Amino acid sequence: MNELSYFPPSDAAGGWRTLTDPREVRRVAGLDVGKLDQALAVARESTKNGGLLVARRGWLAYERYFGLGCREAAPNTASCGKSFTSIALGILLGERPEAFPEGLEQRVYTTDYLPPEAFPLPDPAKAEIKLGQLLAFTAGIRGNNPGYIRGRETTLDPIGPDGWQAMVDEIALGLSEESYPDGRPFTARTLWCPPGGGYSYATASIHLVSLILRRVAGMEMQAYLAQRLAEPLGWGRWSFAYRNAPRVTHTPGGGGAALRGTDMLRFLYLLLREGRWGDRQVVPAWYVRHARQRSPYNPHFPYSLQFDVNSDGWYPELPRDAYWKAGSGGHALYVVPSLDLVAWKLGGRDEQYSPANTGLPAAQPDEAGPREGWAAAWEPGAALRKVLELVVAAAVD
Repeated sequence: MNELSYFPPSDAAGGWRTLTDPREVRRVAGLDVGKLDQALAVARESTKNGGLLVARRGWLAYERYFGLGCREAAPNTASCGKSFTSIALGILLGERPEAFPEGLEQRVYTTDYLPPEAFPLPDPAKAEIKLGQLLAFTAGIRGNNPGYIRGRETTLDPIGPDGWQAMVDEIALGLSEESYPDGRPFTARTLWCPPGGGYSYATASIHLVSLILRRVAGMEMQAYLAQRLAEPLGWGRWSFAYRNAPRVTHTPGGGGAALRGTDMLRFLYLLLREGRWGDRQVVPAWYVRHARQRSPYNPHFPYSLQFDVNSDGWYPELPRDAYWKAGSGGHALYVVPSLDLVAWKLGGRDEQYSPANTGLPAAQPDEAGPREGWAAAWEPGAALRKVLELVVAAAVD
């Protein structure tokens, strides 16, 4: 069986084909285990809990865990869940093209896509927002600082909502202006720039995409993904987290996917195979190709349809076709098509593993106890890129 025809069965049905002997890992998967051990060391120094899983040529060649991490762990992966919202919308575009006659060009601030309470619009400029702009964070929805306009930093004042607050419908729609516990105000009521005029990492923007999916598909996004993604890919236990945020009453589109590491690899392997799983085209191939490279909807910053991209060499130490997504707590997913490689850097604060957060029973970690006294030795962004750099360096042929 060649690599392109291989798709791993569910773990319950046997799971990934695996390699454990370093010589076989090098011979079959073309990976240097020593380099992967170095990548794991960076991961251990950057997050209290986690692990590293690497698959190449369809072989699960490396799987290590630490802290609360283990194969059955399914923590809140925070903003990595944004990629799942994007892919869910890509599936919907393929299923219901008549609902989006203009595709990603579709203007979506209408009652066809958003609930009645969104109207009248608190900012009339929102009427011009296109679907592709919401997905690329260029709709003008307020998010974090800094923003970017054609590659140059700019400051938003006020900022937009982030974290669970951005995944409360009325906040994301701009119907409620609030403040963080430290007193900083945030709002999504008004746009910070015209639609398409700048980039801001705006969790509310991608949560709005989940509202669109909910309205068009007629179901919660978690139910939609259960049918269209989890079932065909054979996931084990999974959920969307933020169960301890009582104001989050719908599937959080801005993050929180909670799934096992080997199932995260299945999601990434689906992307590596351009949306195909076995004989099914689960996600339109054109959507995956768009998502993995610089998007015409974002000329401001190398962020496409909810993935960081490197097609213009913004990060010279990384392959130009690599794309990835990070999540608070040190999580990061990676896809490198030219190397036929996917990797998952599991991270997570203790609280992100909590059943109160995920709604899932706690898993029994591989290590004997918590890493008392642990302290981070890496800045999260630097660790994310260094792990990917070392994983790429591990590919020896």
